[in-house]
Amino acid sequence: MVLLLGVVGGSYLSHDRQNQQRVTNADVQASIDRAYAVQQQQISAPQLAAEAAAQQAAALKAQNAAKAAAELAKKAEDAHRARQTTSRSTTRPSTPPSYGPVPSSCKSYSGNRATGCALLLDAGFGLSEMPCLEKMWTKESNWRTTAENPSSGSYGIPQALPATKMAVYGSDYRTNPVPQIKWGLNYIKTRYGTPCKAWTFWQAHNWY
Repeated sequence: MVLLLGVVGGSYLSHDRQNQQRVTNADVQASIDRAYAVQQQQISAPQLAAEAAAQQAAALKAQNAAKAAAELAKKAEDAHRARQTTSRSTTRPSTPPSYGPVPSSCKSYSGNRATGCALLLDAGFGLSEMPCLEKMWTKESNWRTTAENPSSGSYGIPQALPATKMAVYGSDYRTNPVPQIKWGLNYIKTRYGTPCKAWTFWQAHNWY
């Protein structure tokens, strides 16, 4: 009987120790799991915070960009309206803006251009015609008295064809700018009326 009780008691104690061991192991595992979870939270927290900050910064940047674009569009619209108002209320100049600014006097030019400006006024044209004449003869000859077109033979500042047409204004027409310019201005007046009308034709055809 004693032996039987000892066996039963030993079996009970062994079973109890096994149960305690299982409980202990479970507690240990639970502690490990909690520690791991805390560690993961500690590791991911900075990353989550960084991502949130990046998203916030991107949203703010987009908001600022949209605001700047709206302000720029408003400024452009205001400027356009102001130009329209000015355009409607301002008297149009007699010389189109594309012809260039009108000089205050012939002193604005030098060399053959200054001579051309003086002869332009002598021929009865206004100073407002000089920008057109200057542009056109710059294209034709760059205001050189000896400029010659090798294909057509046109010559001088106004590119007369033939060059002998200019002789009526002086026998030294091949080197003197005065006979050349006088002939050119007379040609323009006869054919087009004004240098600006001649320049308008030139722009469309590359000749006058």
